[in-house]
Amino acid sequence: MTLSRVVGRLIGVRQHQVDPGGGGADRVPGPVAAVVVGGGIAGMSAAVVLAERGVAVTVLEAAPTLGGRLGAWPEALGDGEQQNEHGFHAFFRQYYNWRSILRRVEPDLGFLKPIPGYPILSAQWPTEEFGRLPPAPPANLLALLLRSPSLRLTDLRSMDRDAALPLLTYDPVRTYAELDDTTADELLASLRLPDRARAMLFEVFSHSFFNHEAEMSAAEMVAQFHFYLLGNPEGLAFDCPDEDYATAIWQPLTRHVEKHGCRVLTASGATGVHRDGEGWRVTTTDGGSHPAAHVVLAVDPPALAALVAASPDLVGRAPELAARMPRFGTPGPPYAVARYWCDGDVAADRAVFSGVSRQPTLDSVTLYHRLENESRRWARQTGGSVVELHAYACEPGVPAEELAERMRRELVALWPEAAALRVRELRARVEAQAPAFTPGSHAWRPGVHTEAPGVYLAGDGIATDFPSALMERSAATGIIAANHILRAEGAAAEPVRSVRPRGLLAGRATPNRQKTT
Repeated sequence: MTLSRVVGRLIGVRQHQVDPGGGGADRVPGPVAAVVVGGGIAGMSAAVVLAERGVAVTVLEAAPTLGGRLGAWPEALGDGEQQNEHGFHAFFRQYYNWRSILRRVEPDLGFLKPIPGYPILSAQWPTEEFGRLPPAPPANLLALLLRSPSLRLTDLRSMDRDAALPLLTYDPVRTYAELDDTTADELLASLRLPDRARAMLFEVFSHSFFNHEAEMSAAEMVAQFHFYLLGNPEGLAFDCPDEDYATAIWQPLTRHVEKHGCRVLTASGATGVHRDGEGWRVTTTDGGSHPAAHVVLAVDPPALAALVAASPDLVGRAPELAARMPRFGTPGPPYAVARYWCDGDVAADRAVFSGVSRQPTLDSVTLYHRLENESRRWARQTGGSVVELHAYACEPGVPAEELAERMRRELVALWPEAAALRVRELRARVEAQAPAFTPGSHAWRPGVHTEAPGVYLAGDGIATDFPSALMERSAATGIIAANHILRAEGAAAEPVRSVRPRGLLAGRATPNRQKTT
């Protein structure tokens, strides 16, 4: 154990137990059916836990493939078929619940490979490296301040230290009470940081949540700063699969739940949730009708709002949920993903993954031919490269191909050799499915539990009262939804874990076990 982790543990920076699980039989005592709507991380996490405990689960996924925003699908190219994906995802090491689900298919997580380094690129300033910090606070924060050329000691003296205090005092109740009506942009401006420090240290971070700082809650930004940097013992280091998501994750997880009696139906979107005696019945686009005692709705915000609106029985039993849907169902800004199959390659010393600061469109660059085996084989056979460009929060109303070209030109400004790459294939798309974390939204953001008996929510936009985000929030809420069902049926629940519940300077720590909604 490193000195950083030893010090971190002494001040409470360690894995915390939110729900110890247990408390019942290993399996449900009698026949129980559940329907999980959505086959992404949240839905499949719920399905894994329920199926293992003997619940007869049916997963309904509207798309032809599983995964949601972690999806992958076969793409026909001129020289054969390649897997394409929804976009790059970093599997951070404090994703305890998501990694617990993944261990069902590979206990040692051998398919997750460490990504060396995490550089931030800028056309205005030299590249900065964020991936090689000590793992645990406060050592990682001190190292960041000492190493970063963006923030010198003289800058620290001029910044507003009172304004910076919320970053160190995260509290799951007080932070939202005090800062949720403030924008992240206003909080960052109040710090009086040099422009370079703000761009390189904070703006890249906030963009990663698919929201603009001017439209994102300051409380949410503080919560994520705590989750990713100041509250976990693992640091900013992350891993990624060495195969595409379908091969590494969704196919093995499907086999796992089917082995336990679960059905996974793709191209089967839910059209309504209807009361059926003491339970529910979910109807689908393919004409299906699936009765169940329990339902988990694990779809993106726009899809959830549309499904609730199309379900009068659900609205009647959960009027508060229905009232929240118009605001919740409005997603964050659109995001764009462009994957290029090219002749030639960029410089050998370019990082597998790079964040980007202050370009008008481009937010990240991923070199898939140095990351995933299928792309690596294609590049070896052709002498080419597979490059993915991502805009996390882009201008609305712009066609995908135009955004792809903007990102390509912005990449050339950062990596001039990219201008010489001849594009063999391009697949570009724009979507708007990520949740918005607008100021004031915490008050009406739904949690896992609903007023409708036996109906639960899961996903990365669903509220938790412990630190979580992105893939980890999806997995955690899926497990919590499953736990509600298991406890109602007399079966043991799955443990739920998270990072330190409060900030380094937030005062007396809360108990390890917290209420899960």
